[in-house]
Amino acid sequence: MVKVKICGLTTERDIQLVNKYCPDYVGFVFAKSRRQVTPLLVKELTRKLSPTIYKVGVFVNEKAETVNEISKMCDLDIVQLHGDETPYYHKRIHTPAWKAIRIHNTDSVKTYQDYEVERFVLDTYNKNHYGGTGVAFDWHLAADMQCKGKIILAGGLNAENVADAIDIINPYCVDVSSGVETNGIKDEDKIKRFIQVVRRSFESTINS
Repeated sequence: MVKVKICGLTTERDIQLVNKYCPDYVGFVFAKSRRQVTPLLVKELTRKLSPTIYKVGVFVNEKAETVNEISKMCDLDIVQLHGDETPYYHKRIHTPAWKAIRIHNTDSVKTYQDYEVERFVLDTYNKNHYGGTGVAFDWHLAADMQCKGKIILAGGLNAENVADAIDIINPYCVDVSSGVETNGIKDEDKIKRFIQVVRRSFESTINS
């Protein structure tokens, strides 16, 4: 089954929503962003998070020592490296790592080969932002990647396009943030619908 990650949680209400609709992963952004959260807040929020949901911390070009400190403090299950981290950086991280690859051409797709991490987050390239743009890249660029079981697909996903994205990429997981928001706030109906579409898409594939 294709997994679901809801990223950019910032409030207790967000926690209540994900507990209700049960995505596989949730993400907390520790980098500069309108969704940035503090370790103290995340520690408090995750006390109320369902133990069946994995906690992902998103970092951009942060010192490894700081990542390890926050990961331990917040009891993170996964660290998502979303900046310009080198292929050796993750070896200094004590938590399983995902590496973001920002896609804009065929050469950018190939950069995943330089990293030995647990999974790869494919996101849209933007020279001014490391993520969270809400814009999709051309999924066909990554359709032939040889690591299908390691792909987390991000960037501009929503309930209207995620089924097509799954059909083209066949990822391990789909990652959404702005696509389940209204006016910058997590929207219950959009979360519910997104998760329903992903899981129905999987069922359709199995039954076809």
